[in-house]
Amino acid sequence: MAYNAKTFSIPELKGISQTTTDEHLKLYQGYVSNTNKILEALKNKDDFDAYALSEMQRRFAFEFDGMKNHEIYFSSFEGGAATISEDSELFKAIEAEWGSFDSWLESFKSLAKTRGVGWAILYFDTQEQKLLTTWVDEQHLGHLTGCSPVLALDMWEHSFVADYQPSGKGEYIEDYFANVNWSTIENNFKSIAG
Repeated sequence: MAYNAKTFSIPELKGISQTTTDEHLKLYQGYVSNTNKILEALKNKDDFDAYALSEMQRRFAFEFDGMKNHEIYFSSFEGGAATISEDSELFKAIEAEWGSFDSWLESFKSLAKTRGVGWAILYFDTQEQKLLTTWVDEQHLGHLTGCSPVLALDMWEHSFVADYQPSGKGEYIEDYFANVNWSTIENNFKSIAG
């Protein structure tokens, strides 16, 4: 069964141009296509030596996680910007973990400024019923086993350099949060936390 690229209803965004969004969506579609190509090739794994087979498996994690990370990222813009409700379960869980929403947000923004390419991700650990944040290198190095992403912020240059220049990482992060539909993020949390 092949994966299909999702479509996203993304309104005009503050700071992030339509050109950047369109090019970024093409990149996402490439992750979907490459995921499917690798899965198809792996059906004939006897055609590959051990080295080529292991490289394909390694590459699969990169392409698959690139696909899934982008789906979380793009869906966070759908429906337009909406603030988080202080009555929401996610808001309460963030406050319980970090003391205040603002404290979490400040630490998350700092995490997103990590040098290099990758993702700042808010996870939920269903076994421990605990929110966690971490940096994921590239698309796939550092994901937290057994945890599900609630919010994923793309910090590869392709997501911001055309609009903000390399020195504008902080402004991009601020605009990302100005564009987020927290109802979507809350729904991600509810679907994971139950």
